[in-house]
Amino acid sequence: MQITRAGEYGVLGLMCLARRPSGSVVMIDEVSREEHIPKSFAAKIFQSLVKAGLIKSNRGTGGGFTLLKRPDEITVLQVIEAIEGKIAFQRCLAEEEPKCEHFGGCALCGLFEQAQDRVKDVFSQTTLADLMKTHVPVGDSHRSGARNGKRIERKTEPELV
Repeated sequence: MQITRAGEYGVLGLMCLARRPSGSVVMIDEVSREEHIPKSFAAKIFQSLVKAGLIKSNRGTGGGFTLLKRPDEITVLQVIEAIEGKIAFQRCLAEEEPKCEHFGGCALCGLFEQAQDRVKDVFSQTTLADLMKTHVPVGDSHRSGARNGKRIERKTEPELV
């Protein structure tokens, strides 16, 4: 199982909306520019998020997208599953009625299920608000000295007098 770029961009895009005051309408151009997401790809991803009820699409002049919930009410799991579909490490865990001939008595299926449950727990316990505590938008990362979402404290040499 691999989270695709669409899933990653969906989370980043919603974090872009979450940085704004509640109820703000954000144009897809802003999201694309701030998070370096291709505009057409961002628009497609956001349609999935609208369909999932996480954001609202506002058409016409002044149109754009608005979060429908507070950032602390939107989990990473909700975003990823809205875009990627149900997380499943193995085909027998993806289907409501597994057709796997080993299902129920397979140690490997049990292991995959445990791993899947733990990943889903982490994603369901992490909200946009949690991620925003450490996230630096791409455009700001170079200016602030951040790498991989972490701020880097710059050490300065003491001035010689």
